[in-house]
Amino acid sequence: MHETYLHRCLELARQAAGYTAPNPMVGAVLVHEGCIIGEGWHRQYGGPHAEPNCIASVAEADQPLIPQSTMYVSLEPCAHFGKTPPCADLIVRHRIPRVVIGARDPFVQVDGKGIDKLKAAGVDVTVGVLEEASTELNKRFFTFHTKHRPYIILKWAQTANGFIGNDDHSRLMISNALTNRTVHKWRSEEAAILVGTNTALFDDPRLNTRHWEGPSPIRAVVDMDLRLPASLKLFDGTARTIVFNTKQHAGEGTVQYYQVTRDVSLVHQVANALYQQNILSVLVEGGAQLLQSFIDEGYWDEARIITNETLRVDSGIRAPELGAATLLETTTLENDTIRILKKAEG
Repeated sequence: MHETYLHRCLELARQAAGYTAPNPMVGAVLVHEGCIIGEGWHRQYGGPHAEPNCIASVAEADQPLIPQSTMYVSLEPCAHFGKTPPCADLIVRHRIPRVVIGARDPFVQVDGKGIDKLKAAGVDVTVGVLEEASTELNKRFFTFHTKHRPYIILKWAQTANGFIGNDDHSRLMISNALTNRTVHKWRSEEAAILVGTNTALFDDPRLNTRHWEGPSPIRAVVDMDLRLPASLKLFDGTARTIVFNTKQHAGEGTVQYYQVTRDVSLVHQVANALYQQNILSVLVEGGAQLLQSFIDEGYWDEARIITNETLRVDSGIRAPELGAATLLETTTLENDTIRILKKAEG
């Protein structure tokens, strides 16, 4: 029965995709004798966590049942003061006798401390119910705190015969409107989006979520010699933009210049810079050279490859070569096939 309520916690938590970073997505359910009397999830960074939202949702007539109920929560309740007070203290204060937790929180300020606090107060604690699903839901959060870098997703669209662009960098329209909408949904779920110099220069992308209702990511671009013109849409001031370059390190309005060096791995420097700025995930959208550099150095977690099965070209820019990967999911949208792959372990 525990699994049923944890599944509901995960279902609730997913509703906040794209809105909680750098916090995790968390759902909570309060159950009395097989009946759910309260539900809540962490809706937005800086706002109340799942547990207080769950308790606050309990109807006045059911509030006397709280000290006789079980709290189900997809991630260990926090034990520290951050943007909000500790959720473990709230559970103790409401005298909730049992707590069932999906996964332990890897964040150093929590990492078992919430569990210990609950146990010290006499709460019966069960940990690890649907642990794999609970960890998968917050793969960005877990990667950030265990590997000390963002969760890295590589994305590109290719023709049926493996090209992603024309030789002269003129725009090659590969994916259809439905797929483009899906890509904008993906963007809304990630903290940042990264492109290379040529993609920014020749495609002049906005890198926003105009085809999907959701937050736009922080924009990032590699421009080593600062040759991109200020007239590009990347610099229109509608979103924070990070420019990785070799010449300056400064901020100017919504544009932040982050200096890197040519004698150290650019991919490592970018990943470290995003980590230092508390950016949990990044969607790398191109071009081919930038994507291949992430692949070659093993700095990626997931790849999303769109193939237009009906489009072939005689020549052009070759798609990156991914190497060892595990296929997680395949979706077909009209003439496009979307494959989601995970980096092979080891």
